[in-house]
Amino acid sequence: MMKRYAANSPEAMARILVVLMMSDGNMDPREIDSLESLHVYEALDISRQGFIEVLHDYCNDLSDEADDTGCIKLVDRQRIDDLLDSVTEPKKQLLVATLALDMAKADRTISDPELAIYTHMLERWHLTLDDIEDAYAR
Repeated sequence: MMKRYAANSPEAMARILVVLMMSDGNMDPREIDSLESLHVYEALDISRQGFIEVLHDYCNDLSDEADDTGCIKLVDRQRIDDLLDSVTEPKKQLLVATLALDMAKADRTISDPELAIYTHMLERWHLTLDDIEDAYAR
């Protein structure tokens, strides 16, 4: 059973970013480094240590979900939907979608699982790339 965070909390938003970071099974150190330069901690109102704790909790939750052979499904639609549904405020959804895009670009590659989850996130939250650009044109 996944750890639950309060709806719209910094931890709930951080967990969605963690899911994207972990979705391809390869935790690129540049993604962690990029969190600092992208001001992710400030944007989410979470400390670096708090973000690392969310990452650690997610890894523990995943290992608890392993099947009898030790297999873990990194991309599970129901789990992802549950996590996406924990952020209901449109401004926070827009923020998470923007940060996720910035993070995905940080390692200069967007993996198929990252792209699938990101596309699903936009659809579920009724957002478009134009919405992100309009809100956060950099």
